[in-house]
Amino acid sequence: MTQIDAKIDALIPAWLHLPDIAEKFDVEVTRVRQLVRDGQLIAVRRGENRALQVPAAFIDGDKVVKGLAGTLTLLRDDGYSDQEMLEWLFTADPSLPGTPAQALSENRGTEVKRRAQALAV
Repeated sequence: MTQIDAKIDALIPAWLHLPDIAEKFDVEVTRVRQLVRDGQLIAVRRGENRALQVPAAFIDGDKVVKGLAGTLTLLRDDGYSDQEMLEWLFTADPSLPGTPAQALSENRGTEVKRRAQALAV
């Protein structure tokens, strides 16, 4: 949970505060913080009051986007920092097409995970 680099911040179109996610999930905000601690979500400090925020693309209605947690685990195992994971997830990949984050939200997680595994090679 670090402050986000301006270059990476510019890649991510929309953000959600933790209480907003808790409301969508119909859980306490402590449960959302636990998802961040468990590595199922990435939260960074941004904005004027440096509040923790999560990319909106990681949320699908009342749950975390399918395949995100596994992808984050693969990237973390490859030594990626939260900043590097966000940059990778929100940078366009012509072979997908789109960004890995878009592909996850379109239920193309297998392709995203394949690319994440290839990063380790």
